[in-house]
Amino acid sequence: MEELPEALYGSEQAREIDRRVDGARAPRTEPLMERAGRALFDLLRRRWPRARQIAVVCGPGNNGGDGYVLARLAQAAGIEPRVMCPGGLGELRGDAAAARERLLASGVLPGPADAAGLARADVVVDALFGTGLRRPLQGEWLDTVRAVNRCGAPVLAVDLPSGLDADTGRVLGEAVRATVTLALIELKAGMFTGYGRDHCGEICHDSLGVAAEHFEAVNPLARRLSARSLQGLLRSRSRCAHKGDAGRVLVIGGGPGMAGAAHLAGVAAYRAGAGLVTVATHPDHSATLGQARPELIVRGVDGAGPLRPLLASADAVAIGPGLGQDDWAEELWLAVRDIPQPLVVDADALNLLAAGATQRAHWILTPHPGEAGRLLGCQGADIQHDRFAAVQGITRRFGGVCVLKGCGSLVQGGPNGATWLCDRGNPGMASGGMGDVLTGVIVGLLAQGLAPMDAARLGVWCHAVAADEASAAGGERGLLAQDLFPGIRSTVNALAQP
Repeated sequence: MEELPEALYGSEQAREIDRRVDGARAPRTEPLMERAGRALFDLLRRRWPRARQIAVVCGPGNNGGDGYVLARLAQAAGIEPRVMCPGGLGELRGDAAAARERLLASGVLPGPADAAGLARADVVVDALFGTGLRRPLQGEWLDTVRAVNRCGAPVLAVDLPSGLDADTGRVLGEAVRATVTLALIELKAGMFTGYGRDHCGEICHDSLGVAAEHFEAVNPLARRLSARSLQGLLRSRSRCAHKGDAGRVLVIGGGPGMAGAAHLAGVAAYRAGAGLVTVATHPDHSATLGQARPELIVRGVDGAGPLRPLLASADAVAIGPGLGQDDWAEELWLAVRDIPQPLVVDADALNLLAAGATQRAHWILTPHPGEAGRLLGCQGADIQHDRFAAVQGITRRFGGVCVLKGCGSLVQGGPNGATWLCDRGNPGMASGGMGDVLTGVIVGLLAQGLAPMDAARLGVWCHAVAADEASAAGGERGLLAQDLFPGIRSTVNALAQP
């Protein structure tokens, strides 16, 4: 299989690429459907070399045609294919119709969907629906997807698990839970965000030999973050560097009972490379907050007055970790909202922002879906239905850069800016303090001179990679936010270039 590309496409872009490929195809060129079926069969043989009986569930379109080709190749290789067609054979056109005729000529007769047959299969191939599905599954289609999910056999999904929205990762009623998904020609954006990762399993890719020019002519919906795309954003330091050169960070947060959040953000800023980190926090615990990490400079502030000189000396500011929403928090928020320095807005500061919308260009907003819903006046579930629309809606309304956290975190830089997706990270990150660490990493990168979009992209990537390294060492359950600190340091340094 090929290395996963960076570009992620929606269904509309995928159709445009298909049109360009079809228009450029010479009359004697092997149909893409034959290449797709062969790629699927080769993958099936590699992953399940002992499979002797497979069930191929075919739908009424081109995905079904891919399934027919796979079944014919399996038959020729001595593997027994059982082809199931919910809703009957129906009418097919073009390459899909030709693929079915060749299957019939080989002696394989498709039949109806059969739960018992699925259960007997060594591998099930989901060739029901691809990128064209737009409405929730119903009737026999829904019953078939449920039967596939219950059968207990490993599942190979053709291009996209049936029932998953290619653009958003939303589940359309119910979706196949694949063991492996082979994305054909291009990667679909919905595979990597929303519920896509839960349903796609391991994601593989085969471009089927489509020329690069066809991809380059179509703008992707988003791009995957990768070490390659981030390499060189940070430069190696001069041997004569001092802490002032590395950037001065101010973290504002830690209301009563929430000192830990501000502490985590401050330490994370240091681990990302900031030279000096000050934490402005509630006077109740200013004397104790820095004891566990003496490198932090801790200042108790009882309002905007003592905060102003701290703001004046900072290169970058973060507000929100453990801030609260009381009068003290609101006073600090109002003092920070219009500062000229780049600003990271997180947690309770986002809730204060939602109560009084304003715009600026040089801030980074880092909401989780619930906070994003408050920013847009909707529910968190609405955000998850279309995370791409949500992140774009936030930047249109508030300006700057938005990091929409969650599985497949998105980074978006304005109405005409690119959208980047992070496909790293793991469920172990579902624990307290992870967002505070991300805030600290991003503000630490801002203080080192990165532009907001670059700091957000690099911060999200380093945070997720560090979580993967930490979980690999000890498992996902029980992962703590501070377990990420060694990985953040090593990842940031690995990406720096002379």
